[in-house]
Amino acid sequence: MTAQTQQHPRESTVVEAAPKQLLIGGKWRPADGDRTYDVEDPSTGRALCPVADATAADGIAALDAATAAQHDWARHPARERGEILRRAYETMISRQDDLALLMTLEMGKPLAEARGEIAYAAEFFRWFAEEAVRIGGDYAVAPNGSGRFLVMHQPVGPALLITPWNFPLAMGTRKIGPAIAAGCTSVIKPAHQTPLSMLALAEILTEAGLPDGVLNVVTSRSAGTLVEPMIRDGRARKLSFTGSTAVGRTLIEQSADNVLNVSMELGGNAPFLVFDDADLDAAVDGAVQAKMRNIGEACTAANRFYVHRDVADEFSRKLAQRMSAMPVGRGVADGVQVGPLIDATQLGKVADLVGDAVEAGAQVVTGGRRSGGDGHFYEPTVLTDVPAAARMNTEEIFGPVAPIATFTDEDEAVRRANDTEFGLVSYVYTRDLQRSLRVSENLEAGMIGLNQGVVSNPAAPFGGVKQSGLGREGGKVGIDEFLETKYVSIGGM
Repeated sequence: MTAQTQQHPRESTVVEAAPKQLLIGGKWRPADGDRTYDVEDPSTGRALCPVADATAADGIAALDAATAAQHDWARHPARERGEILRRAYETMISRQDDLALLMTLEMGKPLAEARGEIAYAAEFFRWFAEEAVRIGGDYAVAPNGSGRFLVMHQPVGPALLITPWNFPLAMGTRKIGPAIAAGCTSVIKPAHQTPLSMLALAEILTEAGLPDGVLNVVTSRSAGTLVEPMIRDGRARKLSFTGSTAVGRTLIEQSADNVLNVSMELGGNAPFLVFDDADLDAAVDGAVQAKMRNIGEACTAANRFYVHRDVADEFSRKLAQRMSAMPVGRGVADGVQVGPLIDATQLGKVADLVGDAVEAGAQVVTGGRRSGGDGHFYEPTVLTDVPAAARMNTEEIFGPVAPIATFTDEDEAVRRANDTEFGLVSYVYTRDLQRSLRVSENLEAGMIGLNQGVVSNPAAPFGGVKQSGLGREGGKVGIDEFLETKYVSIGGM
């Protein structure tokens, strides 16, 4: 039995155990008209199970529940809000293996990476459990001495949360954690490709004691039909979205009429700079992490490799050796490091981008082809001599493809790195301290990976500049996205 067809003995068990209905007002219920759609296993192309396919009416019902619960939840003791998150964190860790298997089946990533995501996702609950009791304020004397200033922070109100398919739990906990900690109720819409992980998470939060209506989950194949009426309704006061820049622009436009508080974690086009003084082995290690994490399907994935011409051949050779040795197959199979892409559309996009680059003059060092099997597999690929005109320099690849071009000096490297509408993350490898600081300051990105290939951490602010988004998630500022600042002017002192 090949890796691409190997079955995990608990596949059917974890799928059967996962909730498949909508969670509205603390009750599991079918979609209006009993509508369902099938969740696909991207490694086989076959259906895993049907889940509820929510209508616009279901979305409004979920918003009704969130609105009804908001007043009491905002006044719920901060300590207990934190304890609910802490209990949910502990349950996630105790169920790590089952949650990881469920995620692998619906999304495709290898089990080892899925287990890592469960741990990462759970950390957002632990972090915001601790932040819930640290929502502060201020008291000050007016500069002219005539009065006092009182500043308080209060929950923004019912929130709409929209999450992507590539990190189906971590992108959820990164939003749900601060919403709960801040005292906001919410309606969450997970990506239609990966609803099972979010439904399992909602079940865990219910078990942890989250009151009815504080978190409502609506799954649907048609995001626009479901979400737009909730945005335009006017009762939601917050929209937090992770996904493509194109969809983000549409959601911002829809939010404008009611002036929703919006947080947008959008697309990326991350440059990966390797200078001639870099530790090349460390740079290759970091490149594999930055490129191949999550099969390359990450907004933080290295999308453009710029390598100093004096070390480009050695770097390209070593990276190709590493990537070509990574086993491809079903994520549930032992030893697999590269799973399938999420669907046929994404597979076709990656193939088209590689074809466009090769036609423009890029050289294939390794890979460059769809892999065998029934699922959506693509070989780990390294391209060199990638011309500036290639589409993959301006479009997110979202797949296991590393395009390499060369530079001759620091100014050129920074200029090419910044030549994009995006600004989420940049990676830099150099052993020169002054250059490290200089380049980090000059790169137009919200995050910098300096001599490391992974930047994500629940205790650090995550987000970008330019068209990579608005606001930050995680870190001390993550809870601020769900709080309003109120100022009280006290006179007669």
